[in-house]
Amino acid sequence: MRAEYADGGSRGRIVQWHMIRDNGTHALCGAELSPDAEKQSDLAWGHTREKFCHTCGALYLRQVP
Repeated sequence: MRAEYADGGSRGRIVQWHMIRDNGTHALCGAELSPDAEKQSDLAWGHTREKFCHTCGALYLRQVP
């Protein structure tokens, strides 16, 4: 997972989390995220204070066994 920030940069207030592949910067929903943005394991999904991208969540569920 990689953070999306309110200012569009790589630090500050996290707006939401996106699911990424292989430590990339492209979210499953197509959003381009900063390479310096905070990352978390996919195991943190559902356990963050900030919301999670709905589209990334739906796509992720279709890709994991």
